[in-house]
Amino acid sequence: MSGDAWKEGGIDATGALMVITLKVISCAINYNDGLLKEEDLRESQKKNRLLKLPSLIEYVGFCLCCGSHFAGPVYEIKDYLDWTEGKGIWTKSEKGSPSPFGATLKALLQAGFCMGLYLYLVPQYPLSKFTEPEYKEWGFLKRLSYQYMAGFTARWKYYFIWSISEASIIISGLGFSGWTDSSPLKARWDRAKNVDVLGVEFAKSAVEIPLVWNIQVSTWLRHYVYDRLLQKGKKAGFFQLLATQTVSAVWHGLYPGYIIFFVQSALMIAGSRAIYRWQQSVPPNMGIVKKIFMLMNFAYTLLVLNYSCVGFMVLSLHETLTAYGSVYYIGTIIPVVLILLGNVIKPKPVRSKARKVE
Repeated sequence: MSGDAWKEGGIDATGALMVITLKVISCAINYNDGLLKEEDLRESQKKNRLLKLPSLIEYVGFCLCCGSHFAGPVYEIKDYLDWTEGKGIWTKSEKGSPSPFGATLKALLQAGFCMGLYLYLVPQYPLSKFTEPEYKEWGFLKRLSYQYMAGFTARWKYYFIWSISEASIIISGLGFSGWTDSSPLKARWDRAKNVDVLGVEFAKSAVEIPLVWNIQVSTWLRHYVYDRLLQKGKKAGFFQLLATQTVSAVWHGLYPGYIIFFVQSALMIAGSRAIYRWQQSVPPNMGIVKKIFMLMNFAYTLLVLNYSCVGFMVLSLHETLTAYGSVYYIGTIIPVVLILLGNVIKPKPVRSKARKVE
């Protein structure tokens, strides 16, 4: 029931339990992968599998690592063990040990900015407005713009908490993810990166959202749910997407708002894919048409994302349906129409001459 506390701006133990749940599941599955034949595993399974059972101290340390205890990010136990033992990319080399202080300071400054902007905006866009008489008297465009601003405001709270967690993991050294290939060598600190703020706010398509929002949980869902629902030789379809989003909804909490939001997310991504397929079918000499499709996908993502996230914020069935109904369910109807059209209009992607030769 963590949603009640988070909705009021608080935090409780269930947030930590959410993180531990993912760690326990991934650890168990990775140990099981270690018992299977290597040729039957995907690359991600080979990379993260455990060939021996961790000790009790190693397991408890992985589950309760304080830097990520309350809000993540989630990471693999294989990486955690390599870090504690100074193995893998953490092995001492002639390159020296990278300094985490610059990346930590950057994450802290980002956290401070996000916190300040959230505290400034939240009194102006309260969630209680969706059920007030004043909101019902507004016109369609004003109600739609308020939904956008409410979602925009709420996101900065998550940007803040993830930036703080990122700073703590970076300064511990666990956030190190290797060196750049460019010269001079620079350390990369994106193992604990959980959000790309500009990537979310200016996403070109809904397909990009899982890559820039709650990044580590999205990666977890892909490795432990989405990929494992795929049969060899077959492509992923809407079922795998919907099942993955449903698992995410149950993990967040058994609120109608969460369930509706993640079903909406599956529809949103499927609709965005339809637009992208049409965009890819446009010949290279029709650049303007291709750009129109790109702009259409951007506007579609902006509209449907901020419409959908109202359910994630208000949680109750009544408030969710009231907010959706106030804008005539536009964010549900448009994705469904695009999915249906995408099944009817199936253009073939245009391949360049170089690709054909290849």
